[in-house]
Amino acid sequence: MEDKIKVIGESLFRFQSAINEGGETMEDYIKANYSGKWISDELYNVIAIRTSFVNAMNQFLVKEGLFNLEKIMLSIITDPLAHDIEHTPAIEYKGHTYLTTHSMIYSKFLACSNPRIKGIFVDSPNIRLEIESPTGAQRGKYLADFSQMDIEIKRDRKITLDDYFNKEQMVLDALNEDMVKAKDFFERMIVFACEEINKNNSQNLKDLSIVLSVPETPFPSFHKDDCVKKYGAKNFEEKAGEATDAQFFWITGLLRENYDLIYPYLYPDGTRIDFSNVNSTNVFNYDILAKSIDLKTGKHSQAREILSGAIREWLYEPIVERIIDNKILPSRPVLKNGNIENIDELGGYGPFLQFVAMKHENGNPLFPDTFGGGIGIERTLYTLLKGEKIQKIDDVTFFGKNPDSHPLYLY
Repeated sequence: MEDKIKVIGESLFRFQSAINEGGETMEDYIKANYSGKWISDELYNVIAIRTSFVNAMNQFLVKEGLFNLEKIMLSIITDPLAHDIEHTPAIEYKGHTYLTTHSMIYSKFLACSNPRIKGIFVDSPNIRLEIESPTGAQRGKYLADFSQMDIEIKRDRKITLDDYFNKEQMVLDALNEDMVKAKDFFERMIVFACEEINKNNSQNLKDLSIVLSVPETPFPSFHKDDCVKKYGAKNFEEKAGEATDAQFFWITGLLRENYDLIYPYLYPDGTRIDFSNVNSTNVFNYDILAKSIDLKTGKHSQAREILSGAIREWLYEPIVERIIDNKILPSRPVLKNGNIENIDELGGYGPFLQFVAMKHENGNPLFPDTFGGGIGIERTLYTLLKGEKIQKIDDVTFFGKNPDSHPLYLY
């Protein structure tokens, strides 16, 4: 501990010396970047709205019959993510190495294996050491640590590998039905949260010069391929937002994480879908995007993603092939007599994939089929409240660690 205190102290000495050279004291820096924000009316209003938002989601999820899961911050496995980050922080404990969680995605899946649980939710901590903007621009969506309401719900279709290979239309029909259910679930959650915020925080919204509409359902929904065809591959989400008056809308079919379902993906002969020609209608994931509305002008801000989710891969064989094809692991697990013969090659995925392969006595998989999503709490607040008073994502947090704002985080 003493060594770490010394290292941190030396870093702070260099930082203080640097700001002194620019004519600023440490006290000046704290006032400008921290204490002024902490005592501001703007942050007071944001935190009041945040409290209603988080409380509303908890109320809704409990009423829907979901159970609350404990927070997981250390694990031997975490979300590999489809976008670049600097690295996954690791901690040595009891002679073993653990990773800090990018998200609780795998924990959510495993918790849903209990046959009596309908689904789970958790206000989960996430640590992602995002790469700072190469241009120094404020991107408005990244924090090194943040909160996310993570939700996972069982589909319980019991579709087998034989069905997967030989009953494609039946499987597609079930997946499309479940996409409708998933979108309806998250829409109703958003509607309830907006109603609660408008009921409890009308003055806070007014003080921030922001309008929050209670959206009508179903939200407008756009396939990714259609958006790219219409607007081009760059910033198609934002351009779709400009084309709709709705404050909330969907983009579906984004080719992304290894656990977001692509169907069909794997064929009986072991070949895969042609990645150069994957249609967005075969990618069963979804994003909710949102905009802020200025109280004085009625102008909408740029649309940003606030929730991402999907129907999940649920069968052992395609799960393994997706992980291999995404270059997360170098080889497939070799399972024999209850052990993993090449466990040393699989990192933390070994025990996870062993569980995915396990079956009940009746031969059904222990691993559940689910859909789910995560809604970033700080990102949602920033997206919905951005305007005259809220300029960057730091403005909705006490201790937000925005990679585009500070060379060193003091608190």
